[in-house]
Amino acid sequence: MEKNKVTVIQAFKEFIWPRKGIVLVGLILIVVSRLASLVLPLKSKELLDEIIPNQDMDGLINMVLLVTGAILIQAATSFALTKLLSVEAQLLISKLRAKVQKKVLSFPISYFDNNKSGALVSRIMSDVEGVRNLVGTGLVQLFGGTVTAIISLVLLINISGKMTLFVLTPVFLFAIIALKAFGYLRPIFRKRGAINSDVKGRLTETLNGVRVIKGFNAEEQENISFEKGVDRLFQNVKKSLTATAIMTSSSTFLLGISSVGIMGMGGAMIIEGTLTTGDFLAFTLLLGFMIAPIIQMSNIGSQLTEAFAGLDRTEEIMNMQSEANDEFRTIELAKIVGNVEFKDVSFSYEKGIEVVRNISFKAGKGSVTALVGSSGSGKSTLASLVASFINPDLGVITIDGNDISKVSLNSFRSQLGVVLQDDFLFEGTIRDNILFPRPDASETQLLDAVNAAYVNEFTDRFDNGLDTLIGERGVKLSGGQRQRIAIARAVLANPKILILDEATSNLDAESEALIQKSLAELMKGRTTFVIAHRLSTIRQANQILVIEKGEIVEKGTHTELIENQGRYFNLFTYQSRI
Repeated sequence: MEKNKVTVIQAFKEFIWPRKGIVLVGLILIVVSRLASLVLPLKSKELLDEIIPNQDMDGLINMVLLVTGAILIQAATSFALTKLLSVEAQLLISKLRAKVQKKVLSFPISYFDNNKSGALVSRIMSDVEGVRNLVGTGLVQLFGGTVTAIISLVLLINISGKMTLFVLTPVFLFAIIALKAFGYLRPIFRKRGAINSDVKGRLTETLNGVRVIKGFNAEEQENISFEKGVDRLFQNVKKSLTATAIMTSSSTFLLGISSVGIMGMGGAMIIEGTLTTGDFLAFTLLLGFMIAPIIQMSNIGSQLTEAFAGLDRTEEIMNMQSEANDEFRTIELAKIVGNVEFKDVSFSYEKGIEVVRNISFKAGKGSVTALVGSSGSGKSTLASLVASFINPDLGVITIDGNDISKVSLNSFRSQLGVVLQDDFLFEGTIRDNILFPRPDASETQLLDAVNAAYVNEFTDRFDNGLDTLIGERGVKLSGGQRQRIAIARAVLANPKILILDEATSNLDAESEALIQKSLAELMKGRTTFVIAHRLSTIRQANQILVIEKGEIVEKGTHTELIENQGRYFNLFTYQSRI
């Protein structure tokens, strides 16, 4: 079986069987509807062969009432069917989207580094939509069409076996063509999902980076890039339309030929007296009732093929390994003390190219460890290892003596705080963003965090204070204001392990002075890792690790490293001159 290819049995077990009650009601409704639809062709024979020749007015009235009742039943069952199954299908889609989103968020950071956010949005929102054709009216109509076609076939044989056999030959040929087409379409629909994801991913990037695009007058090249993407999508759609057109045209031709043949055969049989006019009319109408569902089934079959292609891509996501592998991460940390140790840790993003190697150091509880070095030296990688965003290839990292790779991520990260250089703010209010790690925090706790990070220094000037809307990614605020909100968020989280990545990089001198005070309070009693290019901000660190080319080349306090006059001394004196 092709990897991640969803089978009919899988789809039945996962989507249809749990909803067997609703689907069963739907099947009953569709059978009732289709049986009611057969009243008209059957009564047409009676009208021509009995009622009209006998001038039976009472029979005519009864027949009209009966056919009207059948039409009303058709309308009522059709409404109930759509109401029942369409709503259930949309409920399933919403649940599947939530399930896929939950799975995607469980992936490690590396997955998001390698996939565009817009593409992931497409996978969560679009790939599951086709499932409506499994639980919704599509599958039930497929069943109903089959029932109608079988009943019509029996009635057709009863009228004329010879004409029915003639009709079945083109129908059989059409069925073969349709099956071949469905097999051809499934990979096309699956590829379409991938192209859609790429195009939406690029479009999302374009809209997020609109300031850079306009700043470099690069609108034209973005337009060209998007046009290429939508052209790829068009070429894919064109392929599927060709296959669909072949099915449609073959059905028109083959079934048209059978209709012409029936006219000739039926006309001859009427002339010979072996077929009545009523039988011929009933046969013609019933033929339509048999052929229409077959054509409809080909359309539904195309929809189901697209649904399975989307489910293939969804299955691909659901089969991927989550970050928190419960099989190995069995240690629960009720309360972190804060002792962190690296033992001969090495890590590489690409095989054979180590970003950090043979890193060993201890960070005791409540201590401040500063990571300094040139860009690309491995500082941020070490911080990611501490946060367990990535796991070491070699060596061990321990937290309070426990191997961090075996610790439950929930129990660890619930006691972790992170303030990044370009910290992410969500669209909404300042209050919402600060409350993000602890939505149930009290107003007092919120205000304590606001004051600690000096957020009130600028929110007091806003008309709406903490309830000021900040726009997407906090675009309405300055860099320094965004950074202080991020620090307030970390204060409110009250973590035991704290990672500060250039936490004062976006601040002016006045703001930096305020933040240094709040950071001093924030770091008290917490094991803190600070990544800083501004060496003036880390003089009070308990230990400074100088990282170059993925290795610790110096270790000590500020005073000790200045006295050694090594790499740190050179960096510090260079910055002092600047």
